Amino acid sequence: MDNFQIGDAVEVLDDQISGKVTKIEGNIITVALEDGFSLDYLSSELIKTGGAIEVSNIAAARAKGHKEVPKKKLKAAPKPKERNAPKMEVDLHIEKLVKQTKGLGHYDMLNIQLETAKRQLEFAMHKGIQKVVFIHGVGEGVLKEELLFLFKKYERVQFYEAEYRKYGLGATEVYITQS
Repeated sequence: MDNFQIGDAVEVLDDQISGKVTKIEGNIITVALEDGFSLDYLSSELIKTGGAIEVSNIAAARAKGHKEVPKKKLKAAPKPKERNAPKMEVDLHIEKLVKQTKGLGHYDMLNIQLETAKRQLEFAMHKGIQKVVFIHGVGEGVLKEELLFLFKKYERVQFYEAEYRKYGLGATEVYITQS
């Protein structure tokens, strides 16, 4: 057990409190803190620090180590499969875009699909989303060809067939390079 004397620099073992001993009454030691307050502790709750007195007691050093604030754990890096997963999917099937198709011709439906694709692509560019999958379906290929024509108008856009296992032949994946 440490023999404390008035004026010793001390730290509390289970808290981040330090100060100087100002009063000793048996096992009770009064510690003056830097902010001017004084607190009473049992001598077993304190260790000497600083000055010419060095703590050589291994148990005290271990106890002091427990006081240190634990470091934040870093988040695990995403797995390659998650990292390569599309960040955004846009389903261009007409029944997903309008409540009813009654009264709409093929030209009208195609324009709604293309406007939706353009709006979503520009939204992704504005928000910094790097990958977008446009689900267009197989059909006759008219929408797919129009989408490829649209994507070619953008300098920062690369596009290719989306993952076959997930989408079949009915989707195009767009990669947006960030500037």
